[in-house]
Amino acid sequence: MWWWPEVLKARALVAGYGGDPIVRGVDIDVQDGEVVVALGPNGAGKSTLMKAIFGELPLTSGQIFFDDLEMTDLPAHERIKQGLGYVPQLQRVFPTLSVTENLEMGAYAVKGSLSEQFERVFTLFPDLKRDRRRQAGVLSGGQQAMLGIGRALMGNAKMLLLDEPTAGMSPAYVDRMWDAVDRIRASGIGIFAVEQNVAQALSHSDVGYVLVDGQVAAHDACSALVERSDVEGLFVG
Repeated sequence: MWWWPEVLKARALVAGYGGDPIVRGVDIDVQDGEVVVALGPNGAGKSTLMKAIFGELPLTSGQIFFDDLEMTDLPAHERIKQGLGYVPQLQRVFPTLSVTENLEMGAYAVKGSLSEQFERVFTLFPDLKRDRRRQAGVLSGGQQAMLGIGRALMGNAKMLLLDEPTAGMSPAYVDRMWDAVDRIRASGIGIFAVEQNVAQALSHSDVGYVLVDGQVAAHDACSALVERSDVEGLFVG
């Protein structure tokens, strides 16, 4: 039986934008080679939780550990150097730069040749190789999402945080995105994703957390969550 060491631990996270907290005492665990998904109704605190884990939003309280390092107080750019990649739902790319230039931006801290990183990303996302000289701003939403993930992988990310990776995509691109997620997981990289497409997320993920009002209302293997009659109502509030 394979054993994957835990990489990301979030403990008792409390965070918000001033006033009452939006995330209230959340614990999250993500292991290498595992896809963990956060589900729940709009306003449940899913994206806020992800921003807090990445360091884009300060914590009111709680702790975050990554690869045996406590990074609770580390700024976001230092978390990137430690191998934590983040792809937001919006502003995924630098629109005036080419695809190649966007990918190079993701590898700013990598020393030496980038040929191996480029080969990896272009194998995962052939569209990016075909359009490597085009400005990122003219790409479709699906292609921009792929470019955002590719840029994170260029920096040799050990784990990816994906906020709504399939938002606004055509059905064809949704399938391609989840196929890419499956292949990234198979390479040993852990993924924590926020997703609105419940059926797709549960079928492609290992573990699910259902958030309601900033707290974990359910947490289980995705195969078990699908079978739980009490969970369906939580997805829609």
